[in-house]
Amino acid sequence: MPSPSHAARTKELARILDREVLEPGEPFECPYLPDRQARHLTLVPRPLAPGLYHSFMDLNFRRMGPLFYRPQCDACRECRMLRVLVDPFQPSRSQRRCLARNEDLRVEAGPPQPTADKHDLYQRYLDGRHDGKMDGSAEEFHGFLYNSSIETLEVLYWRGDRLVGVGITDVEPEAMSAVYCYFDPQEADRSLGVFNVLWTIGECRRRGIQHLYLGYYVRDCRKMSYKADYRPCELLAADGSWEAGDRQVTTKTQKAQR
Repeated sequence: MPSPSHAARTKELARILDREVLEPGEPFECPYLPDRQARHLTLVPRPLAPGLYHSFMDLNFRRMGPLFYRPQCDACRECRMLRVLVDPFQPSRSQRRCLARNEDLRVEAGPPQPTADKHDLYQRYLDGRHDGKMDGSAEEFHGFLYNSSIETLEVLYWRGDRLVGVGITDVEPEAMSAVYCYFDPQEADRSLGVFNVLWTIGECRRRGIQHLYLGYYVRDCRKMSYKADYRPCELLAADGSWEAGDRQVTTKTQKAQR
């Protein structure tokens, strides 16, 4: 369980946020569910001490560059933070196959360092995997992935001397948070998105960290619901407590991350 100091910090942060008069931004098209409008409450907290982002995540916030945001939509509460319980986690059969497929990869981890080669890989990933809502520009690449106000880890996946994937993960004293993974679309059969999560769970164990946060789970959105396949997991409830994750999601949804 998180330490008493984390629980106290999270409670105090919730009290401060409740006291402030904070308004979400303008509505925009929901990226997860059709025919819905979304709104975000966005903050840029300063100063940012170690552990504070962990508390923000326990209040349903995510980081994007230097910004922390929380969905605050007018008629929907489907975006719920999901975290994996690291100690009892055991990979499923399909996840074990993913590990076996990638045994030949060399993994390097260190501070994030944007390069032209990584930007090229990011652009090829977006061209092959996404719907055009992200433009792949240098500004987006740096701002989205390489502009962090907290400790962040970059994980490089090499096939021989060729970089085939990159994972970005935030590191807090008592939690880690998977930010993003981009990879060579020609290597799609490796399921590098899944492999990145499995590697990060292993890194949590090596560091003695109990929870890996995977961001928002959206029950009726296939590209987000795969997260419940990393079990056991917990979902953030409306009252701030954690409850057992949705076990109705099948392993078929893992295809959404390949």
